[in-house]
Amino acid sequence: MMKGSRRIRPSTIINYTSLRVLLKGFSEKKKFPLRIMVLKNVRSGREYKAEKKYWRSFYLQFTNYLFYDRKCFDNYVGSNIKVLRVFFNYLVYERELNIGLFYKKFDVLLEEIEIIVLLQSQLQFLITNKEFEASLPDKLKKVKDFFVFGCTVALRISDLMALTKANLEIVSDKYYLRTSSKKTETFTRVLLPPYVVEILKKYAGHKKILPRITKAQLNVKIKELIELANWNEERIVIRHRRGEPIEIYKNEKNKTPYRFCDLISSHTMRRTAITTLLCLNVPENVVRKISGHAPNSKEFYKYVELSQKYMDGEIEKAHKELIGEKSPLIVV
Repeated sequence: MMKGSRRIRPSTIINYTSLRVLLKGFSEKKKFPLRIMVLKNVRSGREYKAEKKYWRSFYLQFTNYLFYDRKCFDNYVGSNIKVLRVFFNYLVYERELNIGLFYKKFDVLLEEIEIIVLLQSQLQFLITNKEFEASLPDKLKKVKDFFVFGCTVALRISDLMALTKANLEIVSDKYYLRTSSKKTETFTRVLLPPYVVEILKKYAGHKKILPRITKAQLNVKIKELIELANWNEERIVIRHRRGEPIEIYKNEKNKTPYRFCDLISSHTMRRTAITTLLCLNVPENVVRKISGHAPNSKEFYKYVELSQKYMDGEIEKAHKELIGEKSPLIVV
């Protein structure tokens, strides 16, 4: 159970299981024995000093293993160290085991990763361009419907996959989507626009309100959809390892760069929906209510900054047009 008597989510269990696999692989490859010792004394004696040295060595060698043996980046390493710290907190504060607080010295590394979203004009194209839709094979038509729906309602992919007819409410010919987030247990009730209602009517005979497709298939097919829309401009992708920027490629051997379509995934739907709503001047508190973010969410304010960047670019473009200057293409 989590704090507040909430059950641990399946996604959290997956994180712990993945960390266990990493620790086992590290221990076997580096011949580093893993153990947790209960201390007799709090901060004195040879035992305490030995434990301090052990955990300092563990952190350094484990992170080196992730960075250099497994070629991981800061965010992935940081997320695993964060899970490890949570486990140690459980041992110390819930189980009341005197194992020391050495784990509090484990740095949780973070990196700023570019948020990939569709521009309003791109989303509008997918919604309204019937000629493009007619050119798609049936499978991609369903993917487009799923993608447009997700780019509108701002739900997490796990919540999208779980939607059924029970989540729909019809009042005076208006359709509402009623959901409770699996991750945050936040309840939302959102009015759906006519183009989304038309999508729902296509699949009215199904138990799920959206086409059935696995997350893995969706990620592959979304990329195909965006490639067919001809949004294939090259993008420089920078990741960080121990804070050092590293340019990565779609094909490292041939130095083939990523294209915009290669970077689109199921997460793009939620990010596009949030950014689009903010760009259309929907108040931040309303967007947070729809997306299920906490009031002080750092993640949410990344979208606020991104939408402001886009709006500033549009205003700058308008100002240049006023004085007859040709504006550069704005890429967000």
